[in-house]
Amino acid sequence: PAGNCAQWWIALFDTAVILGFGILAMFVLRSRRVRFASVSISLLCLLGYLTTLYMIGPKQLYWGYPALVVAFYLLKPEEAVAATGFCLLAMVPILATQVDVFAIATVSITMVLTSVFAYGFAALTRNQRRQLIDLATCDPLTGTGNRRALTQKINEVIAKNQRTAAPASLIILDLDHFKSINDEYGHGVGDQILVRLAEVINLRIRVTDSLYRIGGEEFVIVVDGQDIERASRLAEQLRTLVEANELAPERDVTISLGVAELQSGESGENWLRRADDALYEAKSGGRLDSCRM
Repeated sequence: PAGNCAQWWIALFDTAVILGFGILAMFVLRSRRVRFASVSISLLCLLGYLTTLYMIGPKQLYWGYPALVVAFYLLKPEEAVAATGFCLLAMVPILATQVDVFAIATVSITMVLTSVFAYGFAALTRNQRRQLIDLATCDPLTGTGNRRALTQKINEVIAKNQRTAAPASLIILDLDHFKSINDEYGHGVGDQILVRLAEVINLRIRVTDSLYRIGGEEFVIVVDGQDIERASRLAEQLRTLVEANELAPERDVTISLGVAELQSGESGENWLRRADDALYEAKSGGRLDSCRM
């Protein structure tokens, strides 16, 4: 009877763990908060393993290996190392009473080796994932975000605005007469001007702002948390700053800019279109000032 009772408790605990995984999966699908779910899943695996180890005994030792591997793939490296150390220390009391010293040493060494290999493969996977993200979201010439990254950022800003009503603005800018620069100096010099332009802009905008290249010589700045008045001042400062820098040999390089503030309930496509309309108006006005909408 006592054994049957223990089996029931173990079954109930296993059921609770499985339900926990199901709840976390639904949470990720609804909220997209992957970081929270990753930490929760890792803790569930490790604590579940340690709990069943104390409930059942050394027969559960083998479940510790996949639990540690999960931790290294879902947690930050330093967090996974700390989790491994905690797990090994927590195992000592139960193992010391039920297995010999040689078995404890064997388990400890094999778990450490498993953790080392898991750390290496997880680091390699993270690096490859980071490279894939860079390829998918970065402009290879200037290092700024590309159109895909801009779309993601705009969607994030709109979602934030819907939750908190925080202001946000777009600045769209375009190099004036860039085709003639390419024709006169060649595309190599044109590329260098684009790179230098991105550097000049990044030095002036805030850390919370972000720069994207969406066309040949067209860039977009997402000015998060700023209304159109402040974004317009930033646009004018950028226009003056670019004029003051010698981006091309023996030739002045200028930019035209359009500014648009996000309106309540507005789509990202319409927001970007209004900024583009403001840019067109600035160019039509003689390329001497920024325009806003």
